[in-house]
Amino acid sequence: MLSGDALRRLIVLMFTAFVDMLGSSIIFSQLPFYAQRYGAAAWQVGILISSFFLAQLVTAPLWGRFSDTRGRRPAILAGLLMSGLAFALFGLASTDTAHALLGGSDWARRTLGNSDALILGLLMLMRLAQGVGGGTVSVVQAYVSDASAPKDRAMALGWVTAAISAGVLIGPQLGSLSFRFGPATPGLVAASLCALNFLSALTWLPESLDRSAPQSEPGRPRFSLRQESRDLLARPGSPAGTLMWTYTFGMLAFFSLNGVIGLYLKDVFHFTEVTIGNFFTYVAVISLVSRAAIIGLAVRAVGEVATLRLGALAIALGMLTIPLAHNLPALALTAIFMPLGTALLFPATTSLISQQYEAHDTGKALGVQQAFGGAARVVAPLWATWAYQFDRTLPFWITGGFMVLVCAYTLRVRPDEMRKAATPEAAAGGAG
Repeated sequence: MLSGDALRRLIVLMFTAFVDMLGSSIIFSQLPFYAQRYGAAAWQVGILISSFFLAQLVTAPLWGRFSDTRGRRPAILAGLLMSGLAFALFGLASTDTAHALLGGSDWARRTLGNSDALILGLLMLMRLAQGVGGGTVSVVQAYVSDASAPKDRAMALGWVTAAISAGVLIGPQLGSLSFRFGPATPGLVAASLCALNFLSALTWLPESLDRSAPQSEPGRPRFSLRQESRDLLARPGSPAGTLMWTYTFGMLAFFSLNGVIGLYLKDVFHFTEVTIGNFFTYVAVISLVSRAAIIGLAVRAVGEVATLRLGALAIALGMLTIPLAHNLPALALTAIFMPLGTALLFPATTSLISQQYEAHDTGKALGVQQAFGGAARVVAPLWATWAYQFDRTLPFWITGGFMVLVCAYTLRVRPDEMRKAATPEAAAGGAG
């Protein structure tokens, strides 16, 4: 169990993660509807979604390096500030006044033809800025690693992701509710929440990194971000490589779904900006329960390795059954698998990855993980929305079949190798 000090720090971090995801989920649930209101095609919606993850891909390793040298707290605060600015930009782009001003601009008419194209450009800029702020996700994971022993890490990560799921639970409903007061309101609400979160973290979030601890264990080579990435690409069958690729493949499937689910619900089940929050809330409840309770039960019952395998299987089932749902009750049933699968796969995989490295390399190692996952997040919405234009169910069939292969790939993860990799020195350093 977590110590009293570790538990207090974790609670503050959970609150920070909750409010941050609350603002992010307000924007994400509304984005496809906003983009199509300004004339975006399905593939352009994919670009808007991917742009966030492109910025995250570039900045996540840099945030990890920054947090290992300057501390976790400054990195988290900087990310929150960037996210708040992005949400404010989303609100600005969504105002009727901005649309009218851009429509009356000679420059806009000469260069873009109409104000809709410039509004889409502002939405793109917002997503890029939000992605820079979102690059600190590896720092949050490193904070958890600092504050918990290796044996408690999966549980602690599950709690943090449960707080994130709570933000996802409330955010879309808040976005749908605030939309009733005008299209600019969701962005302004998200920006206000982010400003509140920044002030709260500035006041109550302590630093977790122990700078007095030795930077490396005697006899162990210094971690190299570039070299580690090359090694993982060259040796996908190594313990760390297998875990990194399993995480990456899971992210590819999950964000393929994220890329098209808003369009699919709009076109097939006729969801709107006002009703989309209901679906996301339903899925978030399942995710919250899974991350708060089921992940811990699964790890204690069958171990982290078996838990990540069950997660991969659940994701495959989710993708393959969604196209078979032809009414809302059937959709509600098939929608259970994806949040359950991600709740099992991602925390267990991240915990196992963190055990492969010593404490002061954890931030950079998880930064590499986020870089690999970030590449998947960039590609997934692009290909999924492109395939969606040919057949609405095609992204689901392709991704589901791919995840069946991933289930087989996870058999390479051996529990005995994981235990050998988690050396006593690394375990002592990770206790924080």
